Amino acid sequence: MDRSIISACGALISCFFLLFSAGCGDNGKSDGYGNFESTEIIVSSETTGKLLQFSVQEGDRLAKGFPVAQVDTLQLHLTKIQLEKEKASLLKNRGEVAAQEGIYRQQEINIHRDISRYRRLVGEGAVAVKVLEDLENQEKVILRQQEAIAAKNPGIREQAGSMDARIALAADQITKSSVRNPVDGTVLATYIEPGEITSYGKPLYKIADLGSMYLRAYLSGSQLTSVRLGDEVDVLVDGEKPASKKYRGRITWISSKAEFTPKIIQTREDRVTMVYAVKVLVNNNDGFLKIGMPGEIRFLKH
Repeated sequence: MDRSIISACGALISCFFLLFSAGCGDNGKSDGYGNFESTEIIVSSETTGKLLQFSVQEGDRLAKGFPVAQVDTLQLHLTKIQLEKEKASLLKNRGEVAAQEGIYRQQEINIHRDISRYRRLVGEGAVAVKVLEDLENQEKVILRQQEAIAAKNPGIREQAGSMDARIALAADQITKSSVRNPVDGTVLATYIEPGEITSYGKPLYKIADLGSMYLRAYLSGSQLTSVRLGDEVDVLVDGEKPASKKYRGRITWISSKAEFTPKIIQTREDRVTMVYAVKVLVNNNDGFLKIGMPGEIRFLKH
């Protein structure tokens, strides 16, 4: 065979193997793209009043339970004191009513004893019937007085119960006027300044735990067969070079509903496809990851 033909065949075979190897190897393309996010909490006021103290600044790291704000509670304290005095006066009246009940009860016992005795005397003819009738009429009056006094007790109990509830409400509002940070995290934004008037539900600041971040990435339907909840993946972000910084992440959520690829995926071809969102939990102890930062995922090779 001609040497030139043999050389050409050898070159062709070499090219075939090179192309085959390139096709079978890792092409360096990521399996999914998205942006980092975190669970953000907006802390709001639970009472109305002047903000006496608020020392939170954007970027501050706050511990759970840390006191962050104090709303003026003077009016609440005065309301609570007034209610407590009204309750004390009411309880004093209840004591007087109880004393009157005791007096009428003793009068009933006494007159009942007199009526029994005079009935015997009338039967013996020693006393006129008119005296007995007067005593029986007095007994009826005492019984009616007892009923009138007894009718006051439920009203007093209801008023006392209502005041207890109002006192408890004022005490709860006083407690909630001292705002404590609900979670460990970093302050992302503040919405108020000391000295301003706040109200129930008005936002004070926004906080998020940036120690753990979520990469919301998007996969095609064909890729879903390759992932399961709890799977580990490589997460890549831009460092000194594109996709040069690597983290290890874990898939914690997979959407059950397809959606059009969001605009954060810039390729026109990709934007017209249907994809499924997944969340990948990534440890951010070094603080490098930021909310909104783009990231990529690559499946681990098994």
